[in-house]
Amino acid sequence: MRLLLKKPSIRPKNKIPKACGSPQRSCHLQPNFEVTLMKPLSVVVAQSNGKIAEVLAKSLYNHFRVVNVAGNLDELRYAIPRHRADVAVVDLELAPLTQVELLTQEFAATKVICTHRLADEKMWSDALAAGAADCCFTSDVRAIVLAASETKPLSHAHAA
Repeated sequence: MRLLLKKPSIRPKNKIPKACGSPQRSCHLQPNFEVTLMKPLSVVVAQSNGKIAEVLAKSLYNHFRVVNVAGNLDELRYAIPRHRADVAVVDLELAPLTQVELLTQEFAATKVICTHRLADEKMWSDALAAGAADCCFTSDVRAIVLAASETKPLSHAHAA
């Protein structure tokens, strides 16, 4: 597996910082850092509105290695294996929950994140029951990125 370094996350090691030894600075401490590589993700965006799809794809491109747009379900089914998509961001106005369930079964290695302009608690629980990793507002790029990267800062119960 080839790893691409796009945006490393840097965490300090659990060590006492070493003195830098610079003659110009006395007693300057420099922490020792460990770099953790993030897996570069490939994303396919499928939204019912083409303009929204382009805006969302442009925003997601700041966070992921590859972002592609599919205009309908057939294009989405073609794009997932073609681009080796790790994540599919699917609008529930384009794909009903029955289709989301089929997508999660057909492409088990691809994480499906549902979006909707009026996402609510019931829609979120129904999407999860259909196999989606999360259900977010279409405009909530941060939530989509967190769901794609498997980072969960708060549960929906705490956020609501």
